[in-house]
Amino acid sequence: MTAAMIRRLCPLLVTASIACAADAPPKAPPAPAPKPLSSKPSAPPATAPGVTDPAAADEDYPLQGEFVGQMRDNPFAIQVMAQGKGQFDAVMCPGGLPGAGWTRQPPVRQRVSGRRDGAGVRFSGNGWTASLKPDEIQLLDFKGTGIGTLQRVHRTSPTLGQKPPGDAVVLFEGRDVKAFKPGARMSPDGLLMEGCTSLQEFGDCTLHLEFMIAYMPEARGQGRGNSGVYLQGRYEVQVLDSFGLNGENNECGGIYTVAKPRVNMCLPPLEWQTYDIDFQAPTFDAEGKKTDDAHLTVKHNGVLIQDGVAVPQPTASAILPKEAAKGPLYLQDHHNPVRFRNVWIIPK
Repeated sequence: MTAAMIRRLCPLLVTASIACAADAPPKAPPAPAPKPLSSKPSAPPATAPGVTDPAAADEDYPLQGEFVGQMRDNPFAIQVMAQGKGQFDAVMCPGGLPGAGWTRQPPVRQRVSGRRDGAGVRFSGNGWTASLKPDEIQLLDFKGTGIGTLQRVHRTSPTLGQKPPGDAVVLFEGRDVKAFKPGARMSPDGLLMEGCTSLQEFGDCTLHLEFMIAYMPEARGQGRGNSGVYLQGRYEVQVLDSFGLNGENNECGGIYTVAKPRVNMCLPPLEWQTYDIDFQAPTFDAEGKKTDDAHLTVKHNGVLIQDGVAVPQPTASAILPKEAAKGPLYLQDHHNPVRFRNVWIIPK
């Protein structure tokens, strides 16, 4: 090949080289160096927001609640639960509300879903529809014929605001948290917040407290207004937004994983509720061997829901896993806002 031929071919060879480089797949970036293992525990999951002030609740909040009247000339009630973003569930209560006439037939109540319709909610299911306006529900059959009317009711516990007797140990009355160990908190509006342990320990006793569960319409299950009342820091009566649910042993009024409530007396969130609990501490012989279990009798909003239930061992998440004759009152912090007030104990 002559020098003249080489000069003519060089531009072609350079162009071909550039084209091949452009067509070649890009090289993979180098793998990142492995991160060193951390000895720190992972952060807890983000908690769902909760509203503790009715004035700060969304437009669905005023529509939930309890309604009582008649359907086809028979006593009938409905509980309406906000589920977030304009969605609602309604639970049927033949005979009346739980603790106030419900026949328990069927034992698992019928549930239907509904959606906001202007200023109200429209439900449909099983051949009938219901139209909820702020204070009334109209029931219609599949032909559109009226079959009943229900009116909104507001129930309150008969022991709400009950004054402590002279022999009671007052743990919280809205002024300070001096009766609790360091870390106890008060809200800006003077309420006791979740996550506190009493300084004084108790054996046999009667407890009165009032609690308000946050409004968390988009939360579900154990993430919806969860707390717990632990007698002796060991035996939990569950606190949860269980309004309209069946009433299981891990729902409001349940002795956690031990006994479900006789009836689910949970009111809607942001309503003040009461627990009145008679507690019998476990007993031990001279050698420290347990001779009898702890026992709990619970009234929820004035209705007996647990009657002398034996609790053979501390329940889950107890702060004191070993049984003893005495222990503190513990109000659990389960990363949901719950408020307490009027907390007092009568030692026996």
